[in-house]
Amino acid sequence: MNSFEEVFDAVKAYCTKDGKVGDIARNLWLDTLKPMRLEGTDAVFYCASEFQRSVVNNNYANLLQEGFAQILGFPVQLRLIVQDSGEDTAAAAEQDQNTADALEKTVNDGEYAYTFDTFIVGGSNQFAYAACTSIARGDNNGNTYNPLFIYGPSGLGKTHLLTAISHEMKKRNPQLKIIYVTGETFANELIEAISQKKDTSKFHEKYRSADVLLVDDIQFISGKESTQEEFFHTFNMLHAAGKQIVLTSDRPPRDIKILEDRIRTRFESGLITDISMPDFETRVAIIRRKAELLDLNIPDDVAEFIANRLKTNIRQLEGAVKRLKALKSLADSSPSISMAQSVIRDILTDEQPTPVTVENIIQEVSNLYGVTAEDIRSKKRSQQISNARKVAIYLVHEITQMTLASIGEEFGNRDHSTIVYAVKYVEKNMKKDTNLRDAIETITKTIRDGSGK
Repeated sequence: MNSFEEVFDAVKAYCTKDGKVGDIARNLWLDTLKPMRLEGTDAVFYCASEFQRSVVNNNYANLLQEGFAQILGFPVQLRLIVQDSGEDTAAAAEQDQNTADALEKTVNDGEYAYTFDTFIVGGSNQFAYAACTSIARGDNNGNTYNPLFIYGPSGLGKTHLLTAISHEMKKRNPQLKIIYVTGETFANELIEAISQKKDTSKFHEKYRSADVLLVDDIQFISGKESTQEEFFHTFNMLHAAGKQIVLTSDRPPRDIKILEDRIRTRFESGLITDISMPDFETRVAIIRRKAELLDLNIPDDVAEFIANRLKTNIRQLEGAVKRLKALKSLADSSPSISMAQSVIRDILTDEQPTPVTVENIIQEVSNLYGVTAEDIRSKKRSQQISNARKVAIYLVHEITQMTLASIGEEFGNRDHSTIVYAVKYVEKNMKKDTNLRDAIETITKTIRDGSGK
């Protein structure tokens, strides 16, 4: 089941490449197909309705079959079954049981668990690994590495280490209250509690009663005043009580813009370590370990071929092995250089940055300023909303190069002079307001790196 899903992901990427299928059509018709199994040369899917089956068969079947042929190397026929129609009851029951058995095996065997055993140690991460294992074993006593701050680019193992700490500490002491959360989720939970006028005591209790607090991507609290205030007090209470705190970020504390100094100094008060891009030997070791966990035999030349071409992201390496496993299972042939070439091409195509849109920009600005996208487009004139609107207009002008008239239409049909004023206002104030300049730089980097959420 998992292998077929991997293949279908690659097929969808093929179908959307070069605009063959638009994002809306993909979301509506292809992403809602549920891949079930490959029976010989029949690719079996569940769909939600007879109408969806008709649309896919009439409009996308040929392209999907072309994609399967490209990925698998042999022709495939689509078979779409309307879910809950009774067409495939017995086969579905058998498939569901097989899936459940596979899931149970995964959980019991820990094949894909983010544990210390599955973490490949190399020169690029050995210090971070040593600090994390020390914390997990209880050698730290809440002092030496508290907080532990790990930074580095996305996809290099920071989340793996946080999860491994949680796994090991729970194994040693099941009574520990361990909270893992992303910086973005922490901020969103606080915003939800405040916006819904809920009693925030439950929010406080959840985090301030933790024995261990693990926060991934802590940089997402930058620029959010209420979130930083809440995290400051949470941090202080836990630290004073000797509770362990581990934080990760894509950059060191000194480079996190729009972060209050009192927060920054606390991040820097413990141990700071980085994870950098793995060297060739470590990349090969990661590929071989992932293949071993998937019971896949990868020839040395294929492993080295992949390691030489995917150099910056561990998730890409793991994804390449999983796709090789899928191709081997479905094409019934051993991994080869040609297979690896196809897999690498698909991965690099899949991970191209999403094109920047006005909506991306407005959403990033709204996140930073604590307002909604609707507020920014509205006629509301509060200072916070007005400032966010000017910044959004400026960024749309700088990044998209749209005409002033088109930008005005995007912001509630505002006239040409309003757009010009907003752009000049931001340009002028950036020269004297370092916080504004930092905000602009942060949002621009986030959007252009393709990491906007």
